[in-house]
Amino acid sequence: MYQMCIVPGGIDTVWRRCHRPLVSYRLLRPALFTLDPERAHGLAIAALRSLPRKAAAPGGRLTTEVAGLAFPNPLGMAAGFDKDGEVPDALLGQGFGFVEVGSITPRPQAGNPKPRLFRLAADRAVINRMGFNNRGAAAAAARLANRKRHGIVGINIGANKDSADRVADYAQMTRIMAPLASYLAVNISSPNTPGLRALQDESALTGLLDAVLDALGDAGPPVFLKVAPDLEPADIDSIARIAIDKRLGALIVSNTTLSRPALRSSDAGEAGGLSGAPLKPLALQRVRDFRRATGGALPLIGVGGITTAADAWERIRAGASLVQLYSAMVYEGPAIARRIVRGLEALMQRDGFTSIAEAVGSE
Repeated sequence: MYQMCIVPGGIDTVWRRCHRPLVSYRLLRPALFTLDPERAHGLAIAALRSLPRKAAAPGGRLTTEVAGLAFPNPLGMAAGFDKDGEVPDALLGQGFGFVEVGSITPRPQAGNPKPRLFRLAADRAVINRMGFNNRGAAAAAARLANRKRHGIVGINIGANKDSADRVADYAQMTRIMAPLASYLAVNISSPNTPGLRALQDESALTGLLDAVLDALGDAGPPVFLKVAPDLEPADIDSIARIAIDKRLGALIVSNTTLSRPALRSSDAGEAGGLSGAPLKPLALQRVRDFRRATGGALPLIGVGGITTAADAWERIRAGASLVQLYSAMVYEGPAIARRIVRGLEALMQRDGFTSIAEAVGSE
């Protein structure tokens, strides 16, 4: 939440300077929504730099262990919000149990032509075709190396659009980022880099993960794999089988979708990946599908359309050990994290569970 105040310079200056928790984000949101979405996002990052940076400590009722990591609560910020690793600690300070930064590529990348980010306010959704825009591995690594390393921060890695060898890009990113990451998330599911989703095919995925795990060695952080929601049943089964065989730490289910359910907003026809509330039914079903395909042998992280504690709880009951959000924060502001965490604790108590782990897959 941020203070609405009057200072010279208009909304840009207000957003950067006025950040005391006096007035709800919802009062500021109409002014932010008059701005181009990318510009508003940049202002959000700028505002977060000045917010508290104390991560929650594990040990509470919502603490859950995944891939050997103790998450203080199961709610994370998904990749895409903090592409360059600028504000992970500020996000942890807002109540998130973990933060995933990126996607980061070996070389700086401008991404796709603008406009490439669209708010679908009537649908509480977002369409993006960003294209892995980021300042590159060297800049992100330098910034992340200066953290005090409190809290769980995953690093989402990708390949450059014009790379001659994308598998080599992922191996390079693994070597660079492994020493700085609580976990590595291998992102092969963005719909906005041509050909990237082909790496989800069985033979390509096996080769990619072999290269990543070879680059990681024996002492690196756990490796998570982020998959698309737009998968056929055979794809789900093969990905689950490979992930278990390679002993991955978790599957992140899922990224944005190229499908288009019924939408009301004028930008509904824009190309790119759809996220937010309309993605919820598909993303929920994919968690159920991967829970069945893995037999519960591999932790799942549920992403897509999570706005409330009830949404997060439903995803956990369906089989997700952790959940993430991003688009909902566009509409609800940073207070959403603490609100969902409080709600999860109440729901866990209501349903008679003593831990998140006990509730996973219990529907």
